[in-house]
Amino acid sequence: MAAIAAAVLLPGGVVVAASVGGTAQAAAHTAASRPASVKPLPCDVYRTDGTPCVGAYSTVRALYTDYSGLLYQVTRASDGATRGIRPLRPGGVANAAAQDAFCAGTTCTITEIVDQSPEHNNLTVEGGGGENPTPDQGAVANALPVYLGGHKVYGVQIAEGTGYRDDDTNGVATAGEAESMYMVTSASYVNAGCCFDFGNAETDNDDDGNGHMDAVSFSTRCVRFSPCYGMGPWVQADLENGLFQSDQGYSENTLNTGSGYPFVTALLKNNGQNYFALKVGNAQSGALSTNYAGLLPAIQGGGYSPMQQEGAIVLGTGGDNSNAGTGEFFEGVITAGLPSDTADDGVQASIVSAGYADQR
Repeated sequence: MAAIAAAVLLPGGVVVAASVGGTAQAAAHTAASRPASVKPLPCDVYRTDGTPCVGAYSTVRALYTDYSGLLYQVTRASDGATRGIRPLRPGGVANAAAQDAFCAGTTCTITEIVDQSPEHNNLTVEGGGGENPTPDQGAVANALPVYLGGHKVYGVQIAEGTGYRDDDTNGVATAGEAESMYMVTSASYVNAGCCFDFGNAETDNDDDGNGHMDAVSFSTRCVRFSPCYGMGPWVQADLENGLFQSDQGYSENTLNTGSGYPFVTALLKNNGQNYFALKVGNAQSGALSTNYAGLLPAIQGGGYSPMQQEGAIVLGTGGDNSNAGTGEFFEGVITAGLPSDTADDGVQASIVSAGYADQR
């Protein structure tokens, strides 16, 4: 994957360099081949930005306008049979009716969440780790019904002991490379357990030290300096051995008082060297707000600047299979490189236009 350089302006006028993955040719081809009447979806936006998705997950919709492959797989308790669920049309919402028909009269669990990106980094139920050696369980497939654009779909409800992972990935940032990630989650089902995360984690399912994780986290967990500001839940960065809202003070940030929306856009971007940013938005309306944009932490003995990511992808747990957190997941992506703020805004616009609505 080719890389180009981009400048990042930090508070106070400091400029740092960020590695950006992707090619201008691929972006131009994507823009030229997309009909003008088709609104770009999140991975279209990032691909055009030159920071393509290397992990793209959703049980509720496609994340590329031309994607028609599997979104996720469910397994029946009655006979162990499996069924893959696809969108109703390319670029469309999930075919929840197919799941309902397949799972009628029994319980189904989500056993695989398919990566829609060309990297094929599919997430399966997480095995044991340093914190919890017992393998996790899959989410109950019909536990989280919501509406998307007027269609019933199912999100992923992460109960305690539930988690997904891929320890052998392609294209994901390692050793201080730049990346970004977002997830659409909810304040309706959160706790203070560790840790409801989505992002880059250790490949050995253990805590390998500061800077070995780079994941967006959403919970009421207040680290180190309680009380945090507001009531939460908070969008934070799990960089291993700490949930951070800024470069100092762990969970302390006067700009971050919590996000109580039924659908929340939680975004983390990190140039891997000396800069990270946290953004949050209402996934049903409005724009993103930046809660922090500045230096990586320089506390707790260091190790965060540069980052030391290992490139696994985790959903629902901490890097060492800390699986006491709860949360809800509807969609999320990981990029190669540091997207522009314009791309982040375009992704939020795509999320809002999808039409999330609560059915609970």
